[in-house]
Amino acid sequence: MNNVHSIITSGQGFGPTIRAINGIECDGGRPETVTARVQYYTNYCSQLGVSPGDNLTC
Repeated sequence: MNNVHSIITSGQGFGPTIRAINGIECDGGRPETVTARVQYYTNYCSQLGVSPGDNLTC
Protein backbone atom coordinates (compact mmCIF):
# COMPACT_ATOMS: atom_id res chain seq x y z
CA MET A 1 0.00 0.00 0.00
CA ASN A 2 1.27 3.46 -0.89
CA ASN A 3 1.10 6.55 1.27
CA VAL A 4 -2.04 8.35 0.11
CA HIS A 5 -1.53 11.59 2.04
CA SER A 6 0.01 13.44 -0.90
CA ILE A 7 -2.73 12.19 -3.24
CA ILE A 8 -5.51 13.29 -0.91
CA THR A 9 -4.03 16.71 -0.20
CA SER A 10 -3.13 17.43 -3.84
CA GLY A 11 -6.75 17.29 -5.00
CA GLN A 12 -6.26 14.48 -7.50
CA GLY A 13 -9.64 12.99 -6.63
CA PHE A 14 -11.04 9.79 -5.20
CA GLY A 15 -9.94 7.53 -8.09
CA PRO A 16 -6.20 8.03 -7.57
CA THR A 17 -6.76 7.32 -3.88
CA ILE A 18 -8.30 3.95 -4.80
CA ARG A 19 -5.30 3.23 -7.05
CA ALA A 20 -2.81 4.07 -4.28
CA ILE A 21 -4.58 1.95 -1.67
CA ASN A 22 -5.41 -1.08 -3.80
CA GLY A 23 -4.26 -0.67 -7.40
CA ILE A 24 -5.28 -4.20 -8.37
CA GLU A 25 -8.87 -2.97 -8.48
CA CYS A 26 -8.02 -0.46 -11.19
CA ASP A 27 -7.62 -0.87 -14.95
CA GLY A 28 -10.34 -3.49 -15.17
CA GLY A 29 -8.98 -5.72 -12.42
CA ARG A 30 -12.11 -5.50 -10.25
CA PRO A 31 -14.55 -3.03 -11.79
CA GLU A 32 -17.41 -4.10 -9.51
CA THR A 33 -15.32 -3.24 -6.46
CA VAL A 34 -14.38 0.17 -7.85
CA THR A 35 -18.04 0.86 -8.64
CA ALA A 36 -19.06 -0.09 -5.10
CA ARG A 37 -16.36 2.14 -3.57
CA VAL A 38 -17.46 5.11 -5.67
CA GLN A 39 -21.11 4.54 -4.73
CA TYR A 40 -20.25 4.43 -1.01
CA TYR A 41 -18.09 7.54 -1.35
CA THR A 42 -20.69 9.57 -3.24
CA ASN A 43 -23.36 8.48 -0.76
CA TYR A 44 -21.23 9.65 2.18
CA CYS A 45 -20.54 12.94 0.41
CA SER A 46 -24.27 13.41 -0.18
CA GLN A 47 -25.04 12.75 3.48
CA LEU A 48 -22.43 15.29 4.51
CA GLY A 49 -23.59 17.85 1.95
CA VAL A 50 -20.24 18.07 0.17
CA SER A 51 -19.24 17.61 -3.44
CA PRO A 52 -17.47 14.34 -4.27
CA GLY A 53 -15.32 16.21 -6.78
CA ASP A 54 -13.94 14.93 -10.06
CA ASN A 55 -11.88 11.86 -10.97
CA LEU A 56 -13.95 9.38 -8.98
CA THR A 57 -12.71 6.23 -10.71
CA CYS A 58 -9.26 4.89 -11.33
